[in-house]
Amino acid sequence: MKVVVIGCTHAGTAAIINTSKLYKDAEITVYERNDNISFLSCGIALYVGGVVKDVQGLFYSSPEHLKSLGVTTKMKHEVLDVDFDAKKVKVKNLETNEEFFDTYDKLIITTGSWPILPRVEGYELENILLSKNFYHANTIIEKVENIENVVVVGAGYIGVELVEAFKEKGKNVTLVDTSDRILSKYLDKEYTDLAEEELKKHGINLALSQTVIKFEGENGKVKKVITDKGEYNADVVIVCIGFRPSTDLFKGKLEMLQNGAIVVDEYMRTSREDVFAAGDCCAVWYNPTRSYEYIPLATNAVRMGTLAAKNLVEPKIKSRGTQGTSGIKIYDLNIAATGLTEEFAKQKGMDVASVTIEDNYRPEFMPTYEKAKLKVVYEKDSKRIVGAQIVSKHDLTPLMNTMSVFIQNEMTVEDLAFTDFFFQPHFNKPWNLLNIAGLGAI
Repeated sequence: MKVVVIGCTHAGTAAIINTSKLYKDAEITVYERNDNISFLSCGIALYVGGVVKDVQGLFYSSPEHLKSLGVTTKMKHEVLDVDFDAKKVKVKNLETNEEFFDTYDKLIITTGSWPILPRVEGYELENILLSKNFYHANTIIEKVENIENVVVVGAGYIGVELVEAFKEKGKNVTLVDTSDRILSKYLDKEYTDLAEEELKKHGINLALSQTVIKFEGENGKVKKVITDKGEYNADVVIVCIGFRPSTDLFKGKLEMLQNGAIVVDEYMRTSREDVFAAGDCCAVWYNPTRSYEYIPLATNAVRMGTLAAKNLVEPKIKSRGTQGTSGIKIYDLNIAATGLTEEFAKQKGMDVASVTIEDNYRPEFMPTYEKAKLKVVYEKDSKRIVGAQIVSKHDLTPLMNTMSVFIQNEMTVEDLAFTDFFFQPHFNKPWNLLNIAGLGAI
């Protein structure tokens, strides 16, 4: 069996390693445009902030590792075209410019995503940077070393983590976003209010409800970010306004969402026979809405890549879908969420209610304890749980992993109220926080 893999970050690495283990007779070839694989871009802010000292720690595999597994590893090779009928790919060696064809029995597409770029005047100026890969990380560190003003455009997880890292480096930092709240895709207002307060308390300037209309520069380098409501000094600008799937190569050839995300079934099969796809180039089945959505996360990617390998020869293991579970630490606040926010659920036309509790996570007779704020979103009629959020100075983020299981298995607030959780004063109260939220809902 001849297997070709296009792209090799999280999903590609997982697919290749598992394919090599499962099918000893497989002839596996990977084509990757870069010269590195498996870079954990979620660690860029930690690297920029100096928490991660050795950037090599952000790689969990390498071309050498893949070669040791018997994989034909073609770095700096770009796939130019795919003929699905002939089961053939056209490839270009980016170092020699040589072009050639290769054939496959099974094809795994893991081409990932790329940052969305702002289409505004001045974007070509120097020191307007992206934050996605290994090269971006090194460029950011190099460019911000001896400058004063940094503007980050985009208040998602990457943007928020970066502004904290830049502030820790002593920079004058501004965070710009078109939304009126930071992290608005992941958290409801009562949570983003707390996060914004924490950023402001540490001297980060928030420029929300503002759209960038122009970048101004001097001598070819950016100097100002102009929005529809103000202007901000900027020696360096980091653009992180979202991602789009890297699937131009397959447009008109595979079933996709409107944004170009490839639609796969529960076995990671695309609309073409013997063609699989996984990771950021794909749509995922989103359990809260029971629909396909675009949710580019490393966790989704490694699961999908693994499933593509498991199901390569015959359908064996179904995807369980995703809840988009995620977490972030903003200074002293530990925040996590899973599923839908109440606001987004209502935008989707869902008839939902919510319960919010605030309580200390363990008994007050203990030497120390911290307050937690937990919210659970559920359908009014069915009582099915569709989302949850938590914030505390104590790390209670693993509770959102538990809530992810509740959503995945279509459990209700009654289930939540009476599920058996242990009690031990070091860790919690006789009624676990999750139980209390369930009881509050019923």
